[in-house]
Amino acid sequence: MTDLSQFDPNSVGNPNNNIFGLPFKEEEARLIIVPIPWEVTVSYNAGTARAPEHVFKASLQVDIFDPELKDAWKQGFFMRPCDKKILMKSDYLRKEAELYINYIAEGEEVKDNKFMCKTLKEVNAGSIFLNDWVFEQTKDLLNAGKLVGLLGGDHSTPLGFFKAIAEKHGDFGILQIDAHCDLRKAYENFNYSHASIMYNALEEIPQLTKLVQVGIRDYCEEEWDYIEANKQRVITYFDKDIRERQYEGQTWQVIAREIISRLPQIVFISFDIDGLDPKLCPHTGTPVQGGFETEQLFYLFKLLMQSGRKIVGFDLNEVGVSHNEWDENVGARCLFKLCSMLVVSNPA
Repeated sequence: MTDLSQFDPNSVGNPNNNIFGLPFKEEEARLIIVPIPWEVTVSYNAGTARAPEHVFKASLQVDIFDPELKDAWKQGFFMRPCDKKILMKSDYLRKEAELYINYIAEGEEVKDNKFMCKTLKEVNAGSIFLNDWVFEQTKDLLNAGKLVGLLGGDHSTPLGFFKAIAEKHGDFGILQIDAHCDLRKAYENFNYSHASIMYNALEEIPQLTKLVQVGIRDYCEEEWDYIEANKQRVITYFDKDIRERQYEGQTWQVIAREIISRLPQIVFISFDIDGLDPKLCPHTGTPVQGGFETEQLFYLFKLLMQSGRKIVGFDLNEVGVSHNEWDENVGARCLFKLCSMLVVSNPA
């Protein structure tokens, strides 16, 4: 057990310690954060592959006192170092993907260009490698009795984690916070695009019995059709509809309770930071006007816990890298809330 007698939780975060300045080693911590420095298929702004390291640095400024989840941190949070090989692979394949995206943006036929055919094959193979790597990392931790959170990287990163959760817990639901549906099939011909994560999860993981999407405000007709065809399994709360219900007098409490009622007993939280108002995440990969304040989502999570449902894991992704650490600061505070909720939802 970690000796906390010499640790002052009221003092400045110690950079010689781990995430949030906490003095835990991996073997002592109950919750392990796995950073995934990956952004191969991002289709607009890049940078999120380096977000985990920046969020770690910003986390030292987060006060660890939370009166609603008091002392959750004492169970131990630990973030693994970023795997440099994964980052190097992401950087290489990202350059390849950029060439490919620019090529198809010109309306060119991929089959007419051997180099582009090879590039597409390499990117898709790299994504499969990443999915398998994430699955093995998270599976081993879950089997060792650890709670696990994933810190991306883009939103393609948690698929392997979803599969490890399914293997560990059986049937479960995902509460997705996002500006986008992420229900496109092989967006830009990338089989495991960040814009296809929920489509792939639904198609490949039968234990995923319910996907509840909240805050969606940017989507295509293909995604709309998929939602309409899968109403028993996919429930989408569009940002526009939430706001109109509030304009007409419904409270966020009423809407939030309804959202939670659609979820099964076992819940995974998939938190794309662009679900927030872009003033809170201006450097995220694909910002969209609208979105939530952090406290609105923290209130939703609070009601989720009060409902008696069990949170079994989370991912936080698409955090941008800024010049003043604003995106990273917001990301670190969201990460701390997610970590605290996960350990409280799983009594030791």
